Amino acid sequence: MTPRELLGTAHVPGGEPLRLFRRGEDFMIVLDRNELMNSRMSGSEEALAIMTCDRLGMRAAPHLLIGGYGMGFTLRAALALLSADARVTVAELVPEIIDWARGPMATLAAGCLDDRRVSLDMRDVADVIGDARGAYDAILLDVDNGPDGLVRAANDRIYSRTGLAAAKAALRSGGVLAVWSAAPDAVFARRLSEAGFAVDEVVVRARSNGKGPRHVIWFAVPR
Repeated sequence: MTPRELLGTAHVPGGEPLRLFRRGEDFMIVLDRNELMNSRMSGSEEALAIMTCDRLGMRAAPHLLIGGYGMGFTLRAALALLSADARVTVAELVPEIIDWARGPMATLAAGCLDDRRVSLDMRDVADVIGDARGAYDAILLDVDNGPDGLVRAANDRIYSRTGLAAAKAALRSGGVLAVWSAAPDAVFARRLSEAGFAVDEVVVRARSNGKGPRHVIWFAVPR
């Protein structure tokens, strides 16, 4: 087997460091011994964008917030579907993630960060959401491992009752909050409903070919 090559280490505020590895043509972002992302498994991250855009329909000049960038699968899938007048704000807390996208993973990024519809906000997505009122047609969250935080404890606030209330306030009328998770979470699904959202829970596969582990996406629309 081809050995893994360590390409870089990223400091996560309030959390453990992330490491970027390459094995052949594949990239992996790893926390301790947990593989958080792999360039071979893009299906559920792409589904996050595709299914959200489908729910938005043909809106004029939609504005989407994506948090965080990851390996860019959600961003690229969204850009492929969105109109020329759309805007996408990407909130990313860890600068090295963007450095990796522009550096060793530039081929994988395929120029998505340079698309004129895209703007970067290098802050915690919770702060970006908290500063907004009726700003976004959709908020797409792929932060940490889902509602059950793994990378940093502070990520839990995004999925708290207060965080969900902030997300609801940041959405435009009829907007969609879409939340990715590595696993089901009945407590979080109930919290979404209690926060005033109509919730659709969808199970998706990790790989684009419909195989791999099962992940979960919640699509929540304010009632």
